[in-house]
Amino acid sequence: MVLQISDEVRTLAKQAQETLHTQFARIDAIAEENTQKVLAAFQKHRVAESYFAGTTGYGYDDLGRDKLDSIYADIFGTEDALVRLQFVNGTHAIACALFGALKPGDVLVSAVGAPYDTLLGVIGAADKGPGSLMDYGIAYRQVELVNDGPDPDGLARAVSDPNVRAVLIQRSKGYSTRASLSVEEIGALCRVVRAHNPHAVILVDNCYGEFVETREPTQAGSDLVVGSLIKNPGGGLAPAGGYIAGRHDLVEGAAMRLTTPGIGRECGATLSSSRSLYQGLFLAPHTTAQAVKTAVFAAKMLELLGYKTEPASDAVRHDIIQMIHFGAPEPLKRFVCGIQRGAPVDSYVTPEPWDMPGYDCPVIMAAGAFIQGASIELSCDAPMREPYTAYLQGGLTYESGKAGIMLAVEALLQV
Repeated sequence: MVLQISDEVRTLAKQAQETLHTQFARIDAIAEENTQKVLAAFQKHRVAESYFAGTTGYGYDDLGRDKLDSIYADIFGTEDALVRLQFVNGTHAIACALFGALKPGDVLVSAVGAPYDTLLGVIGAADKGPGSLMDYGIAYRQVELVNDGPDPDGLARAVSDPNVRAVLIQRSKGYSTRASLSVEEIGALCRVVRAHNPHAVILVDNCYGEFVETREPTQAGSDLVVGSLIKNPGGGLAPAGGYIAGRHDLVEGAAMRLTTPGIGRECGATLSSSRSLYQGLFLAPHTTAQAVKTAVFAAKMLELLGYKTEPASDAVRHDIIQMIHFGAPEPLKRFVCGIQRGAPVDSYVTPEPWDMPGYDCPVIMAAGAFIQGASIELSCDAPMREPYTAYLQGGLTYESGKAGIMLAVEALLQV
């Protein structure tokens, strides 16, 4: 059996791949360095099979869980880390970190415009229900982008208020059209904050960015990084969860918000997931590289068809997200439906736009994944609003990711 892909699309794919040797070599070199970093952390902490047993009930005395915290802390260059299945998604992990760091009367500043849509309800900038930061008397401001990029001068003015207690930096573009931030750019923003408000906590939403570079934001000046285990660091094996890594006191504060004061990180059963969390982290640098290669290949294919992409196929990457600007709803929908046809799971279903919780417009999403919602697996989603941009991410293997992109292009060309 073979996939139904036309000679036209196969020829286009061959043309695209032949131009990508330099990019792929750069990506492989990063994966190799990050793999050695992860292996060194595993060896330092003497990982043993007994760590994979897991716990039930309260989850007291879970050595494997606690050792995984230490391994994450080493990899991210931090004092402490909290890796838990009980984080339901990246937004939940970020919310715990923010609530742990902020108190009534404090001010939160977003350094690069509005954060990802689902965080607006956490902040209270959009009414998504009770219990937001604003409901607890925490004010919010954001520094708007300038020419689709950060505004260091605006950030300096915003954080000069002594009531500013925390600054949020979102590494990936989310559903905006700005470029994702490099670790170096995040470090520059951290230096601005430190110069004008040395007591402010700097928190980086690191989703989609882990292992794409050889350094993480905590190695460039941030106090915390937060992310989801069903994205890069879970390696496609983690069944759920999230992580927070950074300063010990801030990690402890987040743990008290995840559970409750007095319990914090001491509870939280790992059930039968520990092996998947360890093995997923071990594979994460390689799996992330596969996703980045898939994104680069997709960019080149769509560029050959005349579409505008961000980042361009020859750009250095800072996360796994690939934007493709379609400019109209119909080609966008055809492409997303094509990605679904390239999935190993639910390939027979047809995605339709719908009102997803946490978003302000209908969203169409292709996600035929082994782990529900795992965007380290090939997926594509798009808000159904101008400029009708698809946000592609993931690919457990480059080979399967490439096949999925070819099927999406096949669907795009069927007018």
